[in-house]
Amino acid sequence: MSVTLRSTLVGASALLLWSTLAVLTGWAGPTPPFLLVGIAFLLAFAMGALRSLLRGESVLGPLRQPWRVWALGVGGLFGYHASMFFALQNAPPVEANLINYLWPLLIVLFSGFLPGHRLRAFHVGGAALGLLGVVILLSGKGAAPQATAFWGYGAAFLAAFIWASYSVLSRLFAAVPTEAVGGFCLVGSLLAFLCHAAFEPSVWPSGGGQWAAVVVLGLGPAGGAFFLWDVGMKKGDIQVLGVLSYTTALVSTLLLIVFGEAQASGSIAMACGLIVGGAVLASKELLGRAARA
Repeated sequence: MSVTLRSTLVGASALLLWSTLAVLTGWAGPTPPFLLVGIAFLLAFAMGALRSLLRGESVLGPLRQPWRVWALGVGGLFGYHASMFFALQNAPPVEANLINYLWPLLIVLFSGFLPGHRLRAFHVGGAALGLLGVVILLSGKGAAPQATAFWGYGAAFLAAFIWASYSVLSRLFAAVPTEAVGGFCLVGSLLAFLCHAAFEPSVWPSGGGQWAAVVVLGLGPAGGAFFLWDVGMKKGDIQVLGVLSYTTALVSTLLLIVFGEAQASGSIAMACGLIVGGAVLASKELLGRAARA
């Protein structure tokens, strides 16, 4: 298996973890968003540090990076979450999520500016099919447009722009070890705790179930997944991963159905076909290389 294909699969596993975010967040109870992120990011740092210690490696070594690397890492991880929280508080959640899901399309488009990369028609076509699938998926939830939520919509677009930029620009810092993501999470955790103290009521998780959900969030979709995504962005096929990102919304919805928090519908089946079809179309070149290998 080639390095590109293997790294693409690693990045795709982050998408699978992110699809559990909605279910796990619901199980975490009324924990305020910034507090939830603060705890999850801190757990992600602890997990990365423990991995380095078990391998006999320095915990601080990977953190000695230029300020540009820190600006990109902290700005990407914390900036994205802060923007999305503002969007969800000031715009209808379904519409904010739809605007936020421009980030897979932006990843595909931005990747065309990377050295050695070329944007092809099947990449754009696959991304467009995926976006259409998400539109159908979210429009089936029946949210009414609200023009008064201008700032919330703007924050949702900013979140999409931040995440796409962070993801694609990570490719330019491929020499930076993935372990540095733990340091970004540590700083992001401190910023999240400060925001929690300033803007949110102090409501901590209660009971073993809520704390278990918070811990799993930190080890998985709200923490550990960032390490996997970093590998995919630096060594995998960015354009394929960009289109595959649309499957996150689909799998998340399917999990909500499985756990009784949503109902199956024709719009979900149609969205499934469009998203899967777009992913296959965008992956045509990578799948061809894998078949030949």
